[in-house]
Amino acid sequence: MATSTRFVGDAGLTARMTATMFLLGGLFVAVVVGLITIAPPGWGFVIGVVALGILWFQWYNSDSLALKAMRAREVSPQEAPELHDMIDRLCALADMPKPKVAIAYTDLPNAFATGRSPSRAAVCVTTGILDRLTREELEGVLAHELSHVAHRDVLVMTLASSAGIIAGMTMRGAQYGGMFGGFGGGRRDDRNSGVPVWLLILVASLVVYAISFLATRLLSRYRELSADRAGAYLTGRPSALADALVKITGDISSIPQKDLRAASSMNAFFIAPALSGVSMKTLTSTHPSLEQRLQQLAKVQAELSRPLDGSFDDGPPPAGPDLRGR
Repeated sequence: MATSTRFVGDAGLTARMTATMFLLGGLFVAVVVGLITIAPPGWGFVIGVVALGILWFQWYNSDSLALKAMRAREVSPQEAPELHDMIDRLCALADMPKPKVAIAYTDLPNAFATGRSPSRAAVCVTTGILDRLTREELEGVLAHELSHVAHRDVLVMTLASSAGIIAGMTMRGAQYGGMFGGFGGGRRDDRNSGVPVWLLILVASLVVYAISFLATRLLSRYRELSADRAGAYLTGRPSALADALVKITGDISSIPQKDLRAASSMNAFFIAPALSGVSMKTLTSTHPSLEQRLQQLAKVQAELSRPLDGSFDDGPPPAGPDLRGR
C-alpha cells in the first residue's frame, strides 16, 4: 500500500493494514446487508446509498476533516518559511510529493498527518509544538508524519473508522426503534421467534463496533512504531525524535483537561495522544507506550552507529546516546 519513496518499507504494516481493511470491510458490508434485509420495503436502496455516501465522504474529505476538527489553517511559505523549508528538505530526501502545510493554533504540543493519498495530503503542527521543540526535534516529528503519508496508513485509519461510524449510527437507530416500535412492527418480530428486531440489530451493531474499535487501535499502535522507525532512518537522528517524544509526552500533562478532551477525537492521528495520567498499556490505547518507542529508537541508533565493515561482529556495538534526555 505504500507509495514509492525512500522511507524504509514495512511488510508488517502493509499486512496489518490489508487485514484490517479486509475484516472491517466485511463487517461494513454485513451491517449494510443486514439492515437492507430487515428494513421495511423501499428502504433498502436508501440504506445502501447512505452507507456508500459515508464511505465516499470519509475518503474524499479525509484531508480537510481532520484540519477542521483541529481548527487548523493551511499556511504559505511566506507565513511559515522555516516549517516549509524543513518539509521541502524531508520530501526531497524521501522522494515524495510535498503535502499541504497547516498550523493549529493551540498550546497542545502535537502534530498529525491526514489525506487520501500522498498527492492529496496535509501535515499539521500545533503552535504548542513549534514553541517547545528544537529544529532537529521538529524535523524528527515531521519525518514521522511524512512516513504516515508515504505508507498511506492515514487513509486506511480514516476508512477503517467508517465501520465504527456505521455501527454507532445503527445502534442509535436500533435504540430509537426499540423505544418507538420501529423496524416493521409486530410482523418482523414474529419472524424472529419473539425476539425484537431492534434488539438483534443493537447486539449485532455492538459486536461490529467493538471489533472495529479494537482492530483500529491495534493497527494504530503498530503504525506509530513503524512511523517512528521510518522517520528515524530517514533523518539519521533517532535521538532527536526521542527527545521530541519525551518533551511532548511530558508537556501534554500540563495542558488543561478541557483542552485535552476537546482534542481527544484526534488521538489516533496525533504523534502522541492527548491524554494525561492514563496508562497506555491497554487494549484501548491508540499509541504504544513511551518506553516502547524509546527502546525502538535506541535500537535504530545502535544500528546506525554500527560500522558498515562489520567490525563489531564479535561483540555488541558500543552503547548509543541516552535517548531519554539530553
